[in-house]
Amino acid sequence: MPKKNPIDEFVEELKGQNTSTSKLELKPPRPPKEKNHSTANLGFEARLWEAANALRGSMDAAEYKHVVLGLIFLKYISDAFEEHRQRLEQEPYADPEDPDEYRAANVFWVPSPARWERLKQNARRPEIGRIVDEAMEALERENPSLKGVLPKDYARPALDKQRLGQLIDLITNIRLEGKEARSKDVLGRVYEYFLGQFASAEGRKGGEFYTPASVVKLLVEMLEPFEGRVYDPCCGSGGMFVQSVRFVEAHATGNGNGGRARARISIYGQELNYTTWRLCKMNLAIRGIEGKIEQGDTFLNDRFPDLKADYILANPPFNMKNWGAEQLRHDKRWKYGLPPARNANFAWLQHMIHHLSPVGYAGVVLANGSLSSNQSNEGEIRKNIVEADLVDCIVALPDKLFYTTQIPACLWFLARDKSGFCKSVSLEEIRKHDYVLTPGRYVGVPQQEEDDEPFEEKMVRLVAELETQFTEGAKLEEAIRRNLRELGFYGN
Repeated sequence: MPKKNPIDEFVEELKGQNTSTSKLELKPPRPPKEKNHSTANLGFEARLWEAANALRGSMDAAEYKHVVLGLIFLKYISDAFEEHRQRLEQEPYADPEDPDEYRAANVFWVPSPARWERLKQNARRPEIGRIVDEAMEALERENPSLKGVLPKDYARPALDKQRLGQLIDLITNIRLEGKEARSKDVLGRVYEYFLGQFASAEGRKGGEFYTPASVVKLLVEMLEPFEGRVYDPCCGSGGMFVQSVRFVEAHATGNGNGGRARARISIYGQELNYTTWRLCKMNLAIRGIEGKIEQGDTFLNDRFPDLKADYILANPPFNMKNWGAEQLRHDKRWKYGLPPARNANFAWLQHMIHHLSPVGYAGVVLANGSLSSNQSNEGEIRKNIVEADLVDCIVALPDKLFYTTQIPACLWFLARDKSGFCKSVSLEEIRKHDYVLTPGRYVGVPQQEEDDEPFEEKMVRLVAELETQFTEGAKLEEAIRRNLRELGFYGN
């Protein structure tokens, strides 16, 4: 009896899983005997990645990325559509074939050619590539917000159709049952995990669209974007936005905020790379996140020239050389100095300062050189930004965190409206203040005079002042009446 392909085994195990609970349970594919490691302790995203990656063959990771992520996106959209369709079928007077029924519920309308069931039924047919392309085209045609976003090159001869069919089988059998499982957004988690894995597989190039989740999480948790306008001028695949919305949702009903927080943020982003812009649009759509995401050069064609953001989170390209400096020598954004023509670090920083609202707060990832370089006016710009009291905090990061570079990086936190509330002081500074520990002495909060007047004496004084004000008020009232009588407008 011939040995089964491990991918086929994985699919069969997925098909046989018990889906009656709200949990997603996947058994790992049995690894070939020659492997010396086990996948038993890996999460389901990792196991799914191993299975999907085995289908890649000789295809380059950068190319395969769009094949896989496009299919996951289509499966997600189709699943959401079918779930809403089932609800509509139970409602009196509802029409499950009316696109407006779905749009009203913020669900993409999926026309018949784009429904996952059609891909599932035709997965092993040689024309499956054309069928997938037709599905993508139909979905874009019915949903203008997706126009130009989805990959539509599955029919190309270079894409092995047998592997494509196996990949569709694999994605088909990600089972979701129960409200809790759906709320965990399993396909969204798979999409995000795959983004990171593709970034790793692509190495340096992959960093153009992906910032490590740990860095994004740190930025978001330090900025705490509960409410307002969130902006990323080099948004990549949209990880900053996904994490921002997730932060708001995580704090919406607890963690000491009394349930006051709500997901009231509006999202603005711009991305130069067209392919990466498409990834961002899909990444937000798969999370149900709405945002204004524009494609174009942020320096040469700022798509949000009048935006003043409450929060800016960004990981711009490190030490970017060709950024259009010669065309922007007199740009109004360079308030703190002309950025070097061969390094955009301080161009990015000043662009973000320009877009900060009067109470805005920014967190920016930059190369460590931004902290100390004095070349080509960088030191002067840094001095001017510090003198303007815009730097709130600097965080040093370890090296080897990013796919684009092995050098260490740092986080700049900028704030327009700082009121100091915390400071670490030396014992010597406390001695200079005669051991007085009033916070205003150290953090710049205006110090109020101490009120040592006894309560009884204060009340006697205040009542006397109030009586004087009553008397003055009565005199003023009588003067007004007298003037009105003389003018014939009051009394006899």
